[in-house]
Amino acid sequence: MIHLQDVIKRYETVLAVDRASFSADAGEIFGLIGPNGAGKTTIIRMIMNILAPDSGSITIDGTALTDAHKSRIGYLPEERGLYRNMKVFDMLAFLSEIKGADRHESQRRIMHWLERFGIMEWKDRKIETLSKGMSQKVQFIGSLAHDPDILIFDEPFTGLDPASQDLLLEILLEQRQAGKTIVFSTHIMEHAERICERLFLINSGGEVASGTLADIKRRFGIDAVRVEYDGDASFVTSLPYVTHLRMFPRWLEAELSGSEAADSLYRDLAGRIRVRRFEILEPSLHSIFVRLTGGSRRDSDREVSHV
Repeated sequence: MIHLQDVIKRYETVLAVDRASFSADAGEIFGLIGPNGAGKTTIIRMIMNILAPDSGSITIDGTALTDAHKSRIGYLPEERGLYRNMKVFDMLAFLSEIKGADRHESQRRIMHWLERFGIMEWKDRKIETLSKGMSQKVQFIGSLAHDPDILIFDEPFTGLDPASQDLLLEILLEQRQAGKTIVFSTHIMEHAERICERLFLINSGGEVASGTLADIKRRFGIDAVRVEYDGDASFVTSLPYVTHLRMFPRWLEAELSGSEAADSLYRDLAGRIRVRRFEILEPSLHSIFVRLTGGSRRDSDREVSHV
């Protein structure tokens, strides 16, 4: 288990992490969630003992963090950290050996993961010849090759096609089932909502909310409506009972005020657009985060997102 208690980290005049406290347990996928620059990477670097907190404590299984813990951690950074002139297999073997893994066992695991990801034929190619997605797969394997019991993934889906994302998610769930402690860092709320069991939401270095996804929605959520449609729904932005809106070309998610607002919205949509689905649901983690961080706009707290 990883435990942070009142951790503070400053960079000169910038308070990068402000009294962060959370625990990530064995056998769970813990979400470290927030926008770029929120403090997530600084927290990760402190957990890995690359940086030291200015105050507060970090422990692993109740023991104060030391360099000896590094061999227990597998890390997939958001930025690529591979030596471009090395061959794929040699790179992976090197990453495993510097963690102190048994050479024979780590090489066996490397071959297993290369086969699992369907890139065995690339094992003798140089890193510089790989695509972005292929490099991401190699680096993911590098985080697993020494069989760590703590896995930290920073934006792991970057550069992966949908099939590879599904495979990575499958492996994440297998690692959780094997009892690994998994920290999943992302700024994409939809990924966190699909994958993580407990969350620590951070913005500008400070905690926004923490707990299970269900608990965060119970405490901070407002019931919302999701509509899939064909046509021009831009008029929804002017409806007085719509307090927050995310709009895309074929669907929208609206937070509403008033006990009869959902009925009013349905009536106002009828005849103006073709409604394919009208669903009352819990609000998304994205909308909760935006509202809690003051990202909503003035004028009835309205926000429209176009993609």
